[in-house]
Amino acid sequence: MEYVTTLFAQANTFLHDQFGELAPLLVIGVLGLFLVVLTLPALLKKEKDPFEQIRRATRASAGEADGKARLRRGRGKGVDKLEKYSSFLEPQDAKAYSETRLKLMQAGYRGKDAVRTYHFLQFALGIGCLVLGSLYAIYNSVTGEPSTQSLIMSVLIPGIVGYVMPKYWVTKRQQSRQEEITNGFPDSLDMMLVCVEAGQSLDQSIIRVSKEIRAGFPALADEFEMVAQEMKAGKDKQLVLRDMSERTGVADVASFVTVLIQSATFGTSIAEALRVYASEMRDKRIMRAEEKANTLPTKMTLATMLLTVPPLLIILIGPSVYGIAETLSKAGF
Repeated sequence: MEYVTTLFAQANTFLHDQFGELAPLLVIGVLGLFLVVLTLPALLKKEKDPFEQIRRATRASAGEADGKARLRRGRGKGVDKLEKYSSFLEPQDAKAYSETRLKLMQAGYRGKDAVRTYHFLQFALGIGCLVLGSLYAIYNSVTGEPSTQSLIMSVLIPGIVGYVMPKYWVTKRQQSRQEEITNGFPDSLDMMLVCVEAGQSLDQSIIRVSKEIRAGFPALADEFEMVAQEMKAGKDKQLVLRDMSERTGVADVASFVTVLIQSATFGTSIAEALRVYASEMRDKRIMRAEEKANTLPTKMTLATMLLTVPPLLIILIGPSVYGIAETLSKAGF
């Protein structure tokens, strides 16, 4: 750390000796110009797609109906403009694209252009915060005499924060959605078991459960509703259940899908499988609650020590310390 500080100090001294008081502004300008030059080739580069003429013909033949459908699905003119830069905004590697799309789906963003919008927000916020940091650095240079290290940090840190912000938001939303699905899954299994034992099919019970739990667990209700719609459309039931497991990313849902697939494969009763698995999910939820309750005293230990021990010491030792101080002052010490 000392070596880096010394290096920054030497660079700052050299720049001030060569260019005077305008040295920090020149450094920021050169850095900004370098970033712009580095970004322009990627923005301007667009590979020719051999199927572009087919796509244009398809979009032209779709006409006004396709435009209305796009508006109903929530895609406006801004998204159509982003489509021009899809080769830059979307990962070209199939594995990276599928991983990003899966993470966005688990966070609740299922749109066709979700990956493109996600990377556009990363790029736009990164550049925007970088520009704001540059303006702040210029203002500091005009009003004061900051060091070169502080100027560079004031430019780079906002840019990094702006770039990481969409990723942080998606990760937090993914975690909260998975937690909501985990908490509501045992209750949904109990309702599904009641519906199946009442004589309804699995498809009908899933639709009924999705309606009943929407008020408390909307994310899980959306997943069940999507499963029901895909089954109505004629999609293979096992494939629909596996897609649900992949979309949620929750271990309990994956185990539930495995139970249903095995029950259908071996011809066992779905009601019996649901009864056993619902009981296990209730026990698992109780165990999670007990685990959190058992970790609570450990988490409260530090807070208890900080908030209880100092006041207690002041109450117990304070009068004695005050008495000793008074005695020493009277004795001339």
